Amino acid sequence: MIAATHHARDELVQVELTWVEKKIENWIRFGTHAQEQIIDRRRRILSYRPGAVFAFVRWAANDFGTIISRIDIVRAVVPGDAYQTLPFVRPGGDILLKVESWPKVERVLQAIDAIQGLDIEPELVSPDHWRHIHNRITAGQGPRAYTLDQHRAFLLRTRTEP
Repeated sequence: MIAATHHARDELVQVELTWVEKKIENWIRFGTHAQEQIIDRRRRILSYRPGAVFAFVRWAANDFGTIISRIDIVRAVVPGDAYQTLPFVRPGGDILLKVESWPKVERVLQAIDAIQGLDIEPELVSPDHWRHIHNRITAGQGPRAYTLDQHRAFLLRTRTEP
């Protein structure tokens, strides 16, 4: 029984969140975690099951202003699958979107808000749409909006996959 619990914990992707007001602010914008471990009042660890999608926002500043502003949309991977590494995420994940600088991060947050405005949970959106947003923002262009028709097509496609 203990071995099964240990094995299940080994399959989870862990994200360390830190919150030091106006210095370091790491948070999850969306995504359903499987476990939460509170380390102290400033730090906690959220764990995600393989296949779970989450948005991880990182912001840090010093006495002169913002040092980093970044959002990553990540899919937790199955142990043994290939993955990319990123800070505070162990062991890593499939990075669907990676954007740096506040104006670009803000555009992604607006896209997330628009998806939620359609009553769609962002973690259930097609991974291709997150890649689309990443590519369009990287190219300096606005991403196309996610639609209910796209979402229905994605859900139908996932039902037919083995």
